[in-house]
Amino acid sequence: MNITENLKTQATDNLVAIANQFTLQGKVTSVQAFGSGNINDTFLVTLDSPKEQHFVLQRINTQVFRQPQLIMQNMCTFTEHVRKRLQLTPLTRRWEVPRVLLTQDAQDHWRDAEGSFWRAISFIEGSQSFDTMHDRSYAKEIGYALGMFHNLISDLPPEKLADTLEGFHITPLYLQHYEEVQAKTSVGKSPEVNYALQFVSDRQIFAHILENAKAEGRLPLRLMHGDPKINNVMFDTATQQAVSVIDLDTVKPGLVHYDIGDCLRSGCNPAGEETENWQSVYFDTDLCQAILEGYLSVGKAFLTENDYAYMYDAIRLITFELGLRFFADYLAGNVYFKVKHPEHNLERALVQFKLTASIESQETKIRSIIQDMK
Repeated sequence: MNITENLKTQATDNLVAIANQFTLQGKVTSVQAFGSGNINDTFLVTLDSPKEQHFVLQRINTQVFRQPQLIMQNMCTFTEHVRKRLQLTPLTRRWEVPRVLLTQDAQDHWRDAEGSFWRAISFIEGSQSFDTMHDRSYAKEIGYALGMFHNLISDLPPEKLADTLEGFHITPLYLQHYEEVQAKTSVGKSPEVNYALQFVSDRQIFAHILENAKAEGRLPLRLMHGDPKINNVMFDTATQQAVSVIDLDTVKPGLVHYDIGDCLRSGCNPAGEETENWQSVYFDTDLCQAILEGYLSVGKAFLTENDYAYMYDAIRLITFELGLRFFADYLAGNVYFKVKHPEHNLERALVQFKLTASIESQETKIRSIIQDMK
C-alpha cells in the first residue's frame, strides 16, 4: 500500500469513527464525499439499519462560520418551529425539513481531536437536486419550495435567531471589502480583468438600494434562507415535486429579497454558474416567470406592496453582489471560495456580471412579469 492509499484508508477510518458518534441505531457501512458545496465538507453516511439508511455528516468550515454552535442553535429553533406548524396544518403534499441528529450523549455537534466541528443531519430519502434547470417544469417547483420555506418561518420572530454571518448579503459591505482588496492588490491587467473592474465601477451607487430601503423601514426584517441556489432544493425522485430546501447554515434575520433574487439568479441562468463560456450567459425571463409563479402561490400570504416594488432590484443586485464577491476573492488570491485553478473565481465573476447585464437589458420585461403576478 503506498502512502496516498494509506492516508486515504486512515481518513476513511477516521470518518467512520466520527459518523459513529451520531449513530443511535445501526452500524456505519460507508462514508462517501457528497454534494458540490463551496464551504463545508459534506459526506453521505450509509447505515445497515432498518429505520434510517442514510444521514449527512458535515465538517463546518469554522473560517467562515466563526461560531458554529450558533448555527446549530438556529437550526434546532427553526426546524422545531416548522415541525410544529406542519403538525398543526398538514400539507396536502410531501414536504420535509432536515432534522438535526444528536450524538450518543445528546449533543447537537461533536468536536474531534483536532478541534474540527462536526454535525449530522437527516437525509431526505428518495430525493435529488440539480445544478441547472433541466426542464421548465422544475422552475415553478423551485419557486414553490422557496415560498413554502419562507411561509413556514414567516411567523417566527427574526430576533429568535442569531445572525450567524454578520454582513452576509449586505452589498455595501462587499463593495467596501472589494475596494480595500483592490487598493492593496496589483493584478495583471487583461481584457477580462478590465471588464470586471469597469463593471463594478459603473454600479457603485446602486449597491445600497436594498439596505437603504431596510433602513428607511420600507422593507421589513424577516428570516431568510441566505443561500437558496437551485441545487439546495430537493426533488422527490418519483413525483418530481420539490420536497425540501436544504443547506440551512445561513438562515438568519435579513431581507427575503436577497433570497428571491438569489433563487432567480441561479434558476434563470441556463448555462449554470460554473460555465467557462461566460459570453453565452443570459437571464431567461420564461424561467423567471415560472419561478415567481411558484413562489407567489405560497408567498402572497406574507408579502407587502413594497416587497413587490423592490423585487426587480433584488434580482439585479444579488447577481451583481455574487460577481463582486467572486471578483474580490480572485483579487485577494482565492481565500474564501474553493477553486479548481487560479482564474476560477475570475471566470465565476464574469458569469455573474454577464448575467447582471442581461437582467439590466430586460428590466422592462422583468418588471412587467412581477406586476402581472401581484
